[in-house]
Amino acid sequence: GVITPTGALSSFPYLPEESMRAARYFYELKEPAIWDKYGFYDGYSEHENWTKPWYLAIDQGPIPVMIENLRTGLLWNLFMSCPEVQAGLEKLGFTY
Repeated sequence: GVITPTGALSSFPYLPEESMRAARYFYELKEPAIWDKYGFYDGYSEHENWTKPWYLAIDQGPIPVMIENLRTGLLWNLFMSCPEVQAGLEKLGFTY
């Protein structure tokens, strides 16, 4: 199977210990190399010993956002403070 580091690293607010273990594992993994100067690559396979050596914004963007949400909740709180978001949640029957 293909492993995408983004999934584990974007889960920091929900599973901080597991996400940190995954980050350390990905960072220390040398064969195949799955990261470079811009961060983690799109995906890799340990069993097939290959990697997709390119970066995608859709992969890179969520990682710092979710780390910041774990640290301070800043982005989550800003998003939830938008009147449009609150109205949408109310229409869907959610409470916040």
